[in-house]
Amino acid sequence: MAKKLKEWFDRDCALRIGAAIEPNYDNFDTEKYADEVDEGVNGLELKDRVYLMAKALRDQLPDDYSKAGEVLEYSLGSPLETEEGMFIKGYWLMPIARLVEEFGLENFDISMRLNEKITMRHTSEYSVRPYIERDTAKALQYMNNWAQSQNVHVRRLAVEGGRPRLPWAKQLNTFINNPEPMLKLIEPLKEDTSKYVRKSIANLINDVSKDHPDRIRQLAEDWKNVDSSSTCWILKHGMRTLNR
Repeated sequence: MAKKLKEWFDRDCALRIGAAIEPNYDNFDTEKYADEVDEGVNGLELKDRVYLMAKALRDQLPDDYSKAGEVLEYSLGSPLETEEGMFIKGYWLMPIARLVEEFGLENFDISMRLNEKITMRHTSEYSVRPYIERDTAKALQYMNNWAQSQNVHVRRLAVEGGRPRLPWAKQLNTFINNPEPMLKLIEPLKEDTSKYVRKSIANLINDVSKDHPDRIRQLAEDWKNVDSSSTCWILKHGMRTLNR
């Protein structure tokens, strides 16, 4: 029987994290970390397991967040070479992303850099959202830069992280109330070569359509003359709720 998703976040996962961190931080005690995780995760569901692993990890890293961030960045491993793999090859980085989400908010720039690096290997679509809430204008500066990245995972993060109604995440009321910053962000991506990015754009458009249907109809009108099968695909999937 296949393991449930939550069961991947266990002692073995902790050992893998520790093996990645120890070469970059001599004071890290992998066995202690694995023991703490092993003793704590029983009976916990996925989010609580990942939080426990993130908290135990933060407790062992340098108190200075800038130094902790440096250790983490050096420990992430090689970026994914394909669009796939964030939850298969990169699943073990979920507690590191959760650490950034929960414990890095007072160090905005360091954490946003980590979000960019993590998403090349796993995903930061959840960990970036508290930063959008904390300082939307500053976060958008990063996100607009990410939208121009050569890395497909970073371009996707620029969109997915800003989805107003991302499933299993806290809603971003700032973009529910005013989606214009995100609609401006996706404009240059409407002919993106990656279906991975286009799917994220379509899902964002679908999110916005639930609160601003007329604005999405206007977007479709604005884009209808774009001679691109990619753009047509985005609109078809992005307007799926409106066209029911």
